[in-house]
Amino acid sequence: MPLAVYILGLSVFALGTSEFMLSGLLPPIAEDMDVSIPQAGLLISAFAIGMVIGAPLLAVATLRLPRRTTLIALISVFGLGQIAGALAPTYEVLFVSRVVSAFACAGFWAVGAAVAIAMVPVNARARAMAVMIGGLSIANVLGVPLGAFLGEHLGWRSAFWAVGAASAVALVGVATLIPRIPLPDRKPQLKQEMSIYRDRQVWLSVVITALAAGGVFCAFSYLSPLLTDVAGLGSGWVPWVLGLFGVGALIGTTIGGRVADAHLFGVLLSGITASTVFLVALALFASSQVAVVALAFLLGLSAFFTAPALNARMFNVAGAAPTLAGATTTAAFNLGNTSGPWLGGTVIDADFGFAATAWAGAAMTVLALVAVFFSLRLHRGSGAPSRLVASAKSTRDASDTANATVTTDATVTTDATDAAGAAPLGPAALASPDRT
Repeated sequence: MPLAVYILGLSVFALGTSEFMLSGLLPPIAEDMDVSIPQAGLLISAFAIGMVIGAPLLAVATLRLPRRTTLIALISVFGLGQIAGALAPTYEVLFVSRVVSAFACAGFWAVGAAVAIAMVPVNARARAMAVMIGGLSIANVLGVPLGAFLGEHLGWRSAFWAVGAASAVALVGVATLIPRIPLPDRKPQLKQEMSIYRDRQVWLSVVITALAAGGVFCAFSYLSPLLTDVAGLGSGWVPWVLGLFGVGALIGTTIGGRVADAHLFGVLLSGITASTVFLVALALFASSQVAVVALAFLLGLSAFFTAPALNARMFNVAGAAPTLAGATTTAAFNLGNTSGPWLGGTVIDADFGFAATAWAGAAMTVLALVAVFFSLRLHRGSGAPSRLVASAKSTRDASDTANATVTTDATVTTDATDAAGAAPLGPAALASPDRT
């Protein structure tokens, strides 16, 4: 795996910490800004909305710009957004800072994922995405609990300052260790990349990703008040339980990344089913401290076990447009991260209680399963093999196809590989977390 992929994963650690740390900071933010907890939860949706809109817009806007320069600019804007959040005098200013940060985060995901995918062979796509998603998992293991700890002892603004510092470290890594990637001789064709949206499987992948992510984060976004108000745990336990969710996420990403390339639909079906079962259990046993703690770990595991397959699926069906495929995946994940917290907040405002967010989340994951079955039926009807395992020959053929489609990242492959000393490049198609 090229060193540059790990640098991108390190950068994602800062991005992911900012995106998810608010789940442990909602009570102090709500108190300081004089808003309700559901209103504070909208800050999570604000970030996700920025990701949804920003990913495709920035992917298109930067399609013909140098990759490394684009990454440097985006991580810089993201860091400035964290500083603005730390200094925000009002809820409205904090809201805007989250949207701006999300735009930069979305662009970084879209470009970074496409670059990562371009530097690995086709049968290592899910693993490359797992490295980037691994940065997100570590953010949940270390960054999110640390943010909650800082919020508890030094105020919620200190968590934003900490992410700003982490962004500065990521900026140094990107500027010094990501290889310079020359622009392609032939400019990318936006019209050609846009053609992926005529494929039903692309839209099914968007639906599956949004519902699977939204179901988990419908409950996760309000895990902190659920732990304290329903399960009766002290606020000091919140960082540790969030960290346990992150440990599960890291384990799930590692396993899912290794299995998804060979058993993509198997991972989708088993992972989303497991998330549904765990969400139902969380709703039923929300008052049990032991059960809630254990289920937090299991939800992290099942959600991130599924993530590499969700990413890989999009790049498999939209391989001719890796930049927009990455942006679409990011947007899809964040459609879920927008709708999930919104649905959870609606349930809470309707006086159903914090535990009811898990029921709402389970409803979303059930719909995701229905969409997976429909996608699998179309996949089998097309005559494509159900086990997506790439041989060396298919890797070479895919590389030739990617080069023929003249995508930015396909052209970048050879130069990036030579610069980073990486393995032979495959088609630029499997980027993943754009989001996740």
